[in-house]
Parts: sequence; C-alpha cells; structure tokens
Amino acid sequence: MYVKPSLGLSLFASRQPIMAGNWKLNPSTVNEAIGLASGFTTLLDDSVCSLDEEESSCTEVVCFPPFPFISDVSAVLGEFGVSIGAQSVFFQDKGAFTGAVSASMLKSVGCSYVLCGHSERRSVFMDDDKKINKKVKKVLDLGMRPVLCIGETKEEYDMNCCQEVCALQLAKDLQGITRKEAGRLVIAYEPVWAIGTGLVCEAAEAQKVHVFIRSFLAKMFGDEVAESIRIQYGGSVTPDSVDSLMAQPDIDGCLVGGASLVAEKFARICNYERL
Repeated sequence: MYVKPSLGLSLFASRQPIMAGNWKLNPSTVNEAIGLASGFTTLLDDSVCSLDEEESSCTEVVCFPPFPFISDVSAVLGEFGVSIGAQSVFFQDKGAFTGAVSASMLKSVGCSYVLCGHSERRSVFMDDDKKINKKVKKVLDLGMRPVLCIGETKEEYDMNCCQEVCALQLAKDLQGITRKEAGRLVIAYEPVWAIGTGLVCEAAEAQKVHVFIRSFLAKMFGDEVAESIRIQYGGSVTPDSVDSLMAQPDIDGCLVGGASLVAEKFARICNYERL
C-alpha cells in the first residue's frame, strides 16, 4: 500500500514516517485488545506499509500492547503490515528475575520494536539512565529497534532546561552505541508536561526541539547517521494536531498514548494529511 510522496520534500523525504500507539496498561482483556487492533487496522488507508518495504513515501505503523496481548495482537496486525513492539524489557537474558521479560522472549513472539526510557518507566518504575542504556544495547544486540523516549518535566520546562535535559538523556542512554547501531534507533521526544495534562506543545516549538535533538545526534554519530534517524513527537497527540506536527521537516512521526485506544482516532492519526 503506497502513496506518492509530496512535492517539495527535502532531506527528511528519505526518512520513512513512523506512527506508534502505546496502549500502556490498556485494555483489560485479550478480546478487547484484539478488537482494538482489528478496529483501527481496517480503517488504515493506502499510505501505510511495513518497514520491510523501506519506502519513504508510506508510513510505518507500530503498536505497543501490554505483554500478555502481544502474540494475539500481532496475529491481527501482521495481515495489515503493522509492526508490533513491547513497552519495556529487562536487560538480562535469563535468571532469577521474577516478573522480568527478556529481549529474546520479545523477539520470539514477533516484536520488532521496544520502548526504552518512557517517562512513566522513569518516574513510576525508577528506570535510570544506566538501566535504560543497558536496555537500548540489549534490544540492538537482539536485532530489534529501540524507541528511546526523552523529554523534560514541567519544572524543567519552566526553567528553560529542555535542551540540557534532552542532551543529557541522549548522552547517557546512548553511551557505547556505535554509528552503525545508531542508524537503527528511533528517538521519541516526549515533553512530560504535555502527556495527558491538556497542555499543548505547539508544532513549531516541537520542531525546534527536534532540530536540536538531530544536531546533538550529529555530534554523537555524524551528520549522515543523524539525518537517517527518525524522531517522533509524543505528548497528547490528537487527530486535530497530527497534521501540523507532521508538516514539520524534523518530525518523522508520533508516539500516541490515549488516542491510540480509540480505533477511529488512531487510524486518523496514521492517515494524517500529507501537506
């Protein structure tokens, strides 16, 4: 399924857009999860394709359901070229780690992506940068793609520390990652103050942060690699805000929370208007 690329695209035309739905601790049952996956996939238009097709003219879509639902949801998504991912991972391969899930387990049930460093993992489950770095490395070692989430809190935003926070998280979370490995990264900029709060990060403001993130990645891995890395925006993305966000040259997709739990809303986000 393809659409022709819009005219006037610049360097970002070579980066395939990526839309992702993070279901978090939702829904309640496997049947509800299957229903949600079935509901939004049937509403996707011809602009959606899988990463395997490597087409910058179409959009890759990824879903991150809770661990128990991954296999069942993957069976539905696979028919529509939608990728499956996990919301977190433990960095050990095996052992006495009750409640943990390893990267090899995730890969064996079809996961292509893993979220690393989501703000809720940082704040609720106390994932620090050292742990996040180990997770990113383990995901890469197993041949999957980490979606590294970074972003500032409301207090840090009010102190004008956005760039400093993003730079520090990138430096720590990507420590020891090679240039070759970096090309398989996805970065998700999530201003914590805009997640489920009703506060809005305007598209132009988000674009400025994405430009800074890409420039910092260039310092770490070189211009060519930085230009290839897809950077998503996450923070109360809605059908009403997605078009203006995706019109920005350095915003390569969205990481969607609440709206991904409503089939019609998430499908509309994935089917965003290409300007």
